[in-house]
Amino acid sequence: MNGFEVESIAPMTMTRHNRLANMYVLSPYVWRDDAGFHLLIRAVPRRDDEPRLKMAEIWYGTSGDGRHFDMAEAPVIFPGPDLADLDGCEDPTVDVRDGLVRVWYTGFNQKQETGRLMLARGPGVARLAKAGVMIDSRPPRYANPKEATLVTLGKDRWRLYFEYARDGASLIGQSDSGDLDGDWEDAADAPLAPRPDRWDCWHLSAGPVVGDGGDRPVMFYNGATQDAQWRVGWAAFDRHYTKVIARSDDPLIVPDTVGDGATDIAFAASAVETDEGILLYFSQSDQDLRCALIRRT
Repeated sequence: MNGFEVESIAPMTMTRHNRLANMYVLSPYVWRDDAGFHLLIRAVPRRDDEPRLKMAEIWYGTSGDGRHFDMAEAPVIFPGPDLADLDGCEDPTVDVRDGLVRVWYTGFNQKQETGRLMLARGPGVARLAKAGVMIDSRPPRYANPKEATLVTLGKDRWRLYFEYARDGASLIGQSDSGDLDGDWEDAADAPLAPRPDRWDCWHLSAGPVVGDGGDRPVMFYNGATQDAQWRVGWAAFDRHYTKVIARSDDPLIVPDTVGDGATDIAFAASAVETDEGILLYFSQSDQDLRCALIRRT
């Protein structure tokens, strides 16, 4: 296996209820278990007239085929009352083990203009309780951490990759822990860095990983030039995530269409391995959800 190719891209569809019917949706995090496919999304009110009221919430849905989801009637994570996420809950990442659902998400405070990586957990998606800030904003080291990706380093050792801001760019940071609910320690700089004169020369953001725990885990990461035209590529790591051993020369996914006034962005959020191949879920133009079927080559 040397790389990947996109076999098809199709819209993700949803049966929406109540307020969700009129909200923007993005950041689709999909996972699978014996009951089928599950989805958490970031949903944002259409309040272009009053940006401070565009407070993101996280909603849940289920699916039998991984492409059409029936959404719940109310959000499962919503802003406040703590100051850390008073003005928005964004970009969910899910881990399910030992009867406990953990959701890392970005909490946003508008007055502070600050994002933080936070955790909610519970015995089910509908019974989540907020557990507070896991990785705080600490400029200049890691400002505004968000967009978490969880990987396994070994027995009882994990890493969170995340996007952070520095010197006008988005970059990928990493923190390690021996306790999913405990303290996260700074690790060395992530081995995935911008490449001069390429499509990913300026901005980077962590994306979903397939093959975690194997000899060649692969991250479908997000990269962009300085004008923030985001694309999706891939990078293969060694077993312990100490170095990148292969990386796509060109983006794997670009927006298929960009309407008038829409942002020129494709941004990966999650991936599920199936008998069909890899289902890669991404946002397009910060408003349309897509599912790409990807095969190894």
